[in-house]
Amino acid sequence: MTDIDRRHWLRSGVALAAGAAAGCASPKPEPSVAPVATNANTLFDVPRPAVPIVGSTVVFPVRRIYCIGRNYAAHSREMGSDPTREPPFFFQKPSDAVQPVPIGRTIDHPYPSLTKNYHYELELVAALESGGRDIPVARALDCVHGYAVGLDMTRRDLQRAMGDQKKPWEIGKSFDHAAPIGPIHPVGEVGHFTKGAIVLKVNGVVKQSADLSQMIWSVAEQIANLSQAFELFPGDIIYSGTPENVGPVVVGDVMLGHIDGLPDISVKVV
Repeated sequence: MTDIDRRHWLRSGVALAAGAAAGCASPKPEPSVAPVATNANTLFDVPRPAVPIVGSTVVFPVRRIYCIGRNYAAHSREMGSDPTREPPFFFQKPSDAVQPVPIGRTIDHPYPSLTKNYHYELELVAALESGGRDIPVARALDCVHGYAVGLDMTRRDLQRAMGDQKKPWEIGKSFDHAAPIGPIHPVGEVGHFTKGAIVLKVNGVVKQSADLSQMIWSVAEQIANLSQAFELFPGDIIYSGTPENVGPVVVGDVMLGHIDGLPDISVKVV
C-alpha cells in the first residue's frame, strides 16, 4: 500500500464500533474499516497499519498488538522460568510494527539497530473483529475474525539487559518491523486453531518444532484474561506465544514459518 493509498483509506474510513461492556459485541462490527479522528481539522494524516485479509479486497486495520509471554512450557524453561500454570502476562508492540508478508513471496526484513543478538519467535496470531471487557472464555472465540502466522522478533540482548536491571524491556520487543505477519485467514474458512504443527526453519534447517496444543493458555483463555486488564476492540491482534528453541538470525538468513492449516511465511534478514 502506497502512502497515497493509506491517506485515501484513512480519510474514507469510519469509526469502528466499540466492544460490548461485557463479552463480545453483537452484532459484530464490520472489521474492514479503519477508525479515524472525528475532527477533520487534524494537523496531518497518520497512516493506519493494516494486514491483508485472504479472499477480500479490504484489509484488517491494526489497533493494538498484544503478545503473551512464555506460553509453551519448554520455552518458559529455556527462558529461566517455571512453566507451571500461573496467571499469563502480556506485553505490547506498536501497531505499526506489523510487516505484512504476502503468500508465496520472501520479503526483506531489516536487521534492527542496537542489537547483536536478534531472535526469531514463531507464533499463531489471532485477529479480533469485536471485543469488550471481562469476556468469558466460552464466548471469547466469537471475537476472532481470523488467524495468521506471525514472528515476534526480539532484540534479545537488549531485552535481557533491561530485565537484569529490573527495567521495562520494551526496547527489546517494540521496534520497527518487529512483527512480521502473513495475511489473515477468516475463521469461516480455516476454523479455530487448538492443535497442529508449528515449525520454524532457518535456511532450511528446523529450529522450532512443536504443536499448538502445547500452549499453556489457549487463544480463548488469552482473550478472556486480556479483557480483564484492557477493554478489547476490533482491530486488536494477539500473538499467542512461541515454542522452545528460539535463537538468533543474522543478515542473509531466511526464516520460513509454518503452522498447519495456514500458508507459510518467508522472511529474509537484510
